[in-house]
Amino acid sequence: MEKSARINLAYLIFAIFAMFVAQQWWREAQTVEVVPYSEFEKLLAQDRIEEVIVGEQRVTGKLKVPEGGKSLVVANLVQPDLAERLAKYGVRYTRAYESTVLRDLLSWVVPALVFFGVWFFLVRRMAGEQGLGSFMSIGKSRAKVYVEKETGVTFADVAGVDEAKTELKEIVEFLRDPQRYGRLGARIPKGILLVGPPGTGKTLLARAVAGEAGVAFFSISGAEFVEMFVGVGAARVRDLFEQARQRAPAIIFIDELDALGRARGSFGMGGHDEKEQTLNQLLSELDGFDPSTGLVLLAATNRPEILDPALLRAGRFDRQVLVDRPDKQGRVQILAVHIRKVRLAAGIDLDQVAALTPGFSGADLANLINEAALLATRRNANEVTLDDFTLAVERIVAGLEKRNRVLNEKERRVVAHHEMGHALVAMSLPGSDPVHKISIIPRGVGALGYTIQRPTEDRFLMTREELENKMAVLLGGRAAEEVIFGHLSTGAADDLAKVTGIARSMVMRYGMVKALGHVSYEDERSPFLGVPTLPGPREYSEDTAREIDVAVRQFVGAAYDRALAILMRERALLERGARQLLDKETLVEAELAEIRAALGPRVA
Repeated sequence: MEKSARINLAYLIFAIFAMFVAQQWWREAQTVEVVPYSEFEKLLAQDRIEEVIVGEQRVTGKLKVPEGGKSLVVANLVQPDLAERLAKYGVRYTRAYESTVLRDLLSWVVPALVFFGVWFFLVRRMAGEQGLGSFMSIGKSRAKVYVEKETGVTFADVAGVDEAKTELKEIVEFLRDPQRYGRLGARIPKGILLVGPPGTGKTLLARAVAGEAGVAFFSISGAEFVEMFVGVGAARVRDLFEQARQRAPAIIFIDELDALGRARGSFGMGGHDEKEQTLNQLLSELDGFDPSTGLVLLAATNRPEILDPALLRAGRFDRQVLVDRPDKQGRVQILAVHIRKVRLAAGIDLDQVAALTPGFSGADLANLINEAALLATRRNANEVTLDDFTLAVERIVAGLEKRNRVLNEKERRVVAHHEMGHALVAMSLPGSDPVHKISIIPRGVGALGYTIQRPTEDRFLMTREELENKMAVLLGGRAAEEVIFGHLSTGAADDLAKVTGIARSMVMRYGMVKALGHVSYEDERSPFLGVPTLPGPREYSEDTAREIDVAVRQFVGAAYDRALAILMRERALLERGARQLLDKETLVEAELAEIRAALGPRVA
């Protein structure tokens, strides 16, 4: 594209130069010379003019003897007594009327042609670079076609999602040999929907299927079907399936299907004709193609709960494949894939790195390895060490260190006691994750300090007691401020928001209050994005709402009282640990082990 732009610019410069040369040649080739009116009077007096034509704006005189290739002279002023002087000198003269139709027409046509040329050469090119195309191709699909050599991805490049790979391997086998695979009358699913959180490798899996099967791979985002013109999206769906049929066997992959397949009638007031027509056309195409021809539709979304039910029924998207966040063993496999090009220090155990990253997706782990390599490069090291991975995890989770953010001594003391309060409560409660590191170095946007706990295992269920302990740990910082300073600060704002969220979920979603019964009072959150759905009408009474508020306050109050009791009992250790933290700014596991050994018995 850049080379083409250079060539077009050269053509433009050459055309401008040629236009100037032609204009100069035309000017020199003309036999008309424009002279002042005084010069015209002199030529009359010298009897050198044979004939005169008088126009409305100028006078043209034909010379009796041409001079220097010029046979006409033009003056731009007409005097009232000109006719008398012409007669005096015996010069023949006539009156001419100039037509301005051509001039007026050109004054309208030429600017229009100029603007059209600008649009044709510039706007059209810009539209092409943006993928908009021309009006003649507005209904064409903009799907990118990948063949095996272009995808360059196989199942060996995908790790941590073994169950999903197993589900998709039979798709590869069918595409390679559809006759053998269907010998017992089985048919391949028409559509396979990959669902899971962002960054877990749904698109990578789809490309791996195409790479393993060696077939054409049509990839397009659901948002690319929807345009401002009603009917364009439907035309693009038809065009996409037509292209795929011509290249069968092939795979059609629609990323972010929720942009196209949202449930009809869920757009609020007035509906949305373009989206609904596009979805209807997709449903029609899914009904109309035969999978035995070697055409398979893959799609990905992280919001399956908003998809239209007609899209998910059997015969369209027959199968849903979960691509979830990997467990610890899956994270080890993903790290092994992405770490191939990184020079590691001897003795690094990927199990240790995986233990630092609970809840990380495949994309998060790839970013972690890149951050660790950058940190090692920045300190001029020859290898990436475990410390680099630890610092990279802190940078991703807590944000960039802000060593230039200088706190006064009072603020540093408050932050040190706050973070030590979190750590001591976590060390005192059974079942809490071990404290990995404490720091009072500011990070990110608003964190003045941080306490990192490292889980010993992946957890998928939590009991009421574990949730209460978690709330007590979060409130340990605020409790430490009250124990030492006797007042509260704004440093616990984020802790309070997290504690309130846990308490409200315990009351409204998990049914952990006997007085409220085993009832859910809150709509289900998005399973993969973790955000609540749009609030609807409240389906419980004011009395129930009051009971919910009371229960939330009781949960939070009980957790705060537990944290306060622990820190009042361990006040001496709290002050000693805070002094140590003020001196070193950061305490790691080896230093925290001494504080843990000095603690009293754990609270039941």
